[in-house]
Amino acid sequence: MNTATEHDRQLAQKLKSLALQPVTFDPEPPPRSGPSRRDIRRPLAFAGVSTLVIAGLAAFALPSMLDHVRGDPPAVSGSGPAASATTGSAGLKEPPDITAPTTRPATREVTGSGHVVAPQSAEVFSRYEGRIVAVAVEVGDRVEAGQLLVRLDDSAARFKLRQTRIAEASAKLALAARNIDLAQASASFDRATTLFARGTASRQQLEDAQTLRERAENSVTQAGQDLAKAELDREEAELTVDELTVVAPIAGTVTVRNARLGESVLARADSVKENASLLTIVDTGSLAIDADIAETSIALVRPGLRGEAVLDGFPEQPFAVTIDRIAPAASAEKGTVALRLSLVSPPTGIRPNMAARISIAGMLQTTAGADNRKGTQQ
Repeated sequence: MNTATEHDRQLAQKLKSLALQPVTFDPEPPPRSGPSRRDIRRPLAFAGVSTLVIAGLAAFALPSMLDHVRGDPPAVSGSGPAASATTGSAGLKEPPDITAPTTRPATREVTGSGHVVAPQSAEVFSRYEGRIVAVAVEVGDRVEAGQLLVRLDDSAARFKLRQTRIAEASAKLALAARNIDLAQASASFDRATTLFARGTASRQQLEDAQTLRERAENSVTQAGQDLAKAELDREEAELTVDELTVVAPIAGTVTVRNARLGESVLARADSVKENASLLTIVDTGSLAIDADIAETSIALVRPGLRGEAVLDGFPEQPFAVTIDRIAPAASAEKGTVALRLSLVSPPTGIRPNMAARISIAGMLQTTAGADNRKGTQQ
């Protein structure tokens, strides 16, 4: 049996097992007395081809076998985003580019309760004591600034006013008389001066005339001061009469009326101590809400945030509110912080001291946002 032919057959069987088309060989030639040059070249050619085929198969299968041993996932072929994301320009695998999502400030509902308040209101007192002789308004009346509210008995005040006017008139007459005396004294002094210059009057006469003129000047000055005092007394009496007529300090609505016809009232200083005002006027056109929220929610609110309010008197009519101010200090007793909120289109008929419930979408101020704001300020 020829050794080269048997080797070729074995190589053909191996190639057939690798799903390759087997090579058809020529029938075995009759034995020769010696190998020819062609017989020697044929096994060498087939051996070279088989070596190249096996080397190519090994080169193709080796990366997959190594990947299987290392546990690496199979390579993804293609030109899409996935292929470009996992394979670099040099054929190396690179981690995918993960972009962090944009963060938004967290929101949380902040609730609280409070009351409707009137920032502009006035307690009306009487400056002087007296008896009420007229009350010109009722609770709920709309008044303007300077409008008559209450009139007190002014008999004594008017009597005193008459006295001061008489005293003022007397002071004016006295001043006029003193001016006449000054004019006479000045004329006498001028005459004595002329006579002394001519030598017909003595020095003593000149000095006496000068003294009379100076006294007349002092009398005129004193009379002028008396007249000024009389004028002040008259102005004070007029002011007392005017103050007995109580007028509205601001425009608004009368919400409280304690003044009753025929009652005696105290002066302002005593009335304030007794908390006995005549009237209370509230500007109902500029109402607000003072509400308390938990101090744990202070980081979620700031001036300018909008929310919603509901009054117990108008439960089906919610309306918008805006935070105007935040109290600079918290309540240690209640653990709350007070807010002042302005009203946006409140229900018709809203009144001070109505109970209110508020709800605000609080914005959590994150550290990143605070850092950005700090950098902007710098």
